[in-house]
Amino acid sequence: MSESTTVSRRVRRKYPRHPAEWWAQFQDSSDRFDPAVVTEVLADEIVPKIISPLLRREAEIATEVVIRHLNKPTSAELSARARKATARLIATVDRLDARGTGVDLTTAETAALVHVLQGRYAEAASQAEAFIGPLPLIRAFVTALRLEYFDIGLTVKLIRAGQGPADAVRTGLLVGKYGWWPEWLLTIVADRAIAGTFDPEMVLALDRCAYAELSPAQARIARKLLTDDQGMIDLASVRLEALGEVTAAAQLRKGDLTAVALAARLIPL
Repeated sequence: MSESTTVSRRVRRKYPRHPAEWWAQFQDSSDRFDPAVVTEVLADEIVPKIISPLLRREAEIATEVVIRHLNKPTSAELSARARKATARLIATVDRLDARGTGVDLTTAETAALVHVLQGRYAEAASQAEAFIGPLPLIRAFVTALRLEYFDIGLTVKLIRAGQGPADAVRTGLLVGKYGWWPEWLLTIVADRAIAGTFDPEMVLALDRCAYAELSPAQARIARKLLTDDQGMIDLASVRLEALGEVTAAAQLRKGDLTAVALAARLIPL
């Protein structure tokens, strides 16, 4: 069996699997994707599940050598050692298979790890998801993105709610710039993002609310306005009109959320 050949296996699925193309969206979302990070985290999840002690020890050695290489990718010596260690792991699988003991030592876990060690992270995740589940793998990929001003928690929440990785990462990047917003605003962000209604207009409205000095009572009013409470929108519009803010009242009634901060500030303290 060659080094690049997928290890044959018998898969016992516990969880549904996303295709490799789904997992590949993570790596495509950042030009700072860190192979060493994703390799280490994926290996930490996969290696302990390898049943054979001999195979597990070979997997640990190969993983350690590959991570050293990934942390120093320009080292020709480490590159050669990483290839050799991965080839030795595959050879160990072949040797155990050749013994014909009737025990399936060529497991899905080992096959998934070989994908990891050879840089096929999306394929590895698709296979490992069957016996690990999606959440640890999602966290591994999101962490490996190495993005600044990035809301990891929200991104994971969106993916768990059914959004694709590419869309969830974009929202996590957008919201990450506004991590200083108060908690009540961030809650609205999560709710809107899960509902698929978080857009640039919403960002502008929330940013104005974040900058506005709102009392707790005014913040509650703003939250109701931002969550399309029609009764509160009508009351706030009447209040704006009474104070001469006719244009803002009309905007609020039309669903223009940029008037929310003004409406909330004009509520009596």
